[in-house]
Amino acid sequence: MTTPPPTATSTPLGSLPPREHLRLGQIETVLDVVIPVYNEEKDLESCVRRLHDHLTRTFPYGFRITIADNASTDDTPRIAARLDDGMDHVTAVRLEQKGRGRALRTVWSLSEAPVLAYMDVDLSTDLNALLPLVAPLISGHSDLAIGSRLSRSARVVRGPKREFISRSYNLILRGSLAARFSDAQCGFKAIRGDVASRLLPLIEDTGWFFDTEMLVLAERAGLRIHEVPVDWVDDPDSTVHLVRTATDDLKGVWRVGRALATGALPLDRLARPFGDDPRDRQLSGVPGGLARQVVGFAVVGALSTLLYLGLYSLCRLGVGPQVSNAAALLVSALANTAANRRLTFGVRGRERAVRHQAQGLVVFAIGLALTSGSLAALDAATVSPSHASELTVLVAANLAATVLRFLLFRAWVFPERERRAAEGPEATEARGTEDPQARQAPHDPHDPQDPYDRNDFSRSAR
Repeated sequence: MTTPPPTATSTPLGSLPPREHLRLGQIETVLDVVIPVYNEEKDLESCVRRLHDHLTRTFPYGFRITIADNASTDDTPRIAARLDDGMDHVTAVRLEQKGRGRALRTVWSLSEAPVLAYMDVDLSTDLNALLPLVAPLISGHSDLAIGSRLSRSARVVRGPKREFISRSYNLILRGSLAARFSDAQCGFKAIRGDVASRLLPLIEDTGWFFDTEMLVLAERAGLRIHEVPVDWVDDPDSTVHLVRTATDDLKGVWRVGRALATGALPLDRLARPFGDDPRDRQLSGVPGGLARQVVGFAVVGALSTLLYLGLYSLCRLGVGPQVSNAAALLVSALANTAANRRLTFGVRGRERAVRHQAQGLVVFAIGLALTSGSLAALDAATVSPSHASELTVLVAANLAATVLRFLLFRAWVFPERERRAAEGPEATEARGTEDPQARQAPHDPHDPQDPYDRNDFSRSAR
């Protein structure tokens, strides 16, 4: 069967449009399931036929199964070509370079299906979880979906070695990258096509770390990840090299963590507007991430206090208390403003940086005047105030100064309108009522700006 190469659509830069239920009556192929393979001549045909039979019986919409051959050297390409020719809704793609991430990125980037999924060729995951996996993406509820073997209701059969490695890896992700998803390595995932067109160019890894990088970036950008408990039976003949894979994963964790810390990734391109009601998209004053900003402000405040104490102690080795206090306060205030600018309010780049620092010093001076004024008022009201009274007044004044500083930072130094203006006109349009389908530009495989050229892979030989 000759199947034309799939096409894809891309969305303009700026934030993503609101999630919407897919218009299924207008779409021929709703789901594209990719099976990346490397030297899988033994299992490929039986697994593809089993998956095809399951989708034919249970999936109510159009589907395609894409076999992505990662430069196999055995009989896998010939078997894939035979399945392509002999089965409806099955197509085969040949890549001349290895890498599961490379295969997924290539095929997903060129697919026109609005829902993209992949699963391992051994079909370790029970296929009854496939429809629950993709249903939230079809309905518009979620952006990505993953199968989880670590959920309480999952049923898993595997050895203690793999169980230990999997749980240890996820603990590393939670501790180092603050990941909240439960299972990064399960080979059973799905993503909406409009999200993939934005997210895939940001992912560097082409191997096994591809999944983790995709999930971390999506979660940091505020995308919704749906988790499905799965029944999973370990494949004893798996060809995954655990030590090499673990080493590559740890290198990837370090690389992604550094990129997130330095703000090198344009995650604002993955932002979703507030709400799915058209009226919500016109609201200009909807608070953005208030809870996250409060937590970030508190963390930055605690760290800047430690910095102040360290600088004060260092300066006291050579100068008096007043000079030491002034120098420590000034440096910690500058560091506090810079950290809140980047980490709490997500402002990147050098534009307005000097103005923000000047405004931050004004806010700091207001807080200093509030605390100093409280002490002066206490001295005027009491002839000889006790130390406990002074501490009580200072604690209350500093609490009020902290709240005031956060409000001024949020409303004056780093207002919401400046952050939105920095996103560009596309983001503003995406928050309006314009139909997002009308703004999607067709994918041009010969466009030099297109990161994925259709010539990067060849079709399987007929």
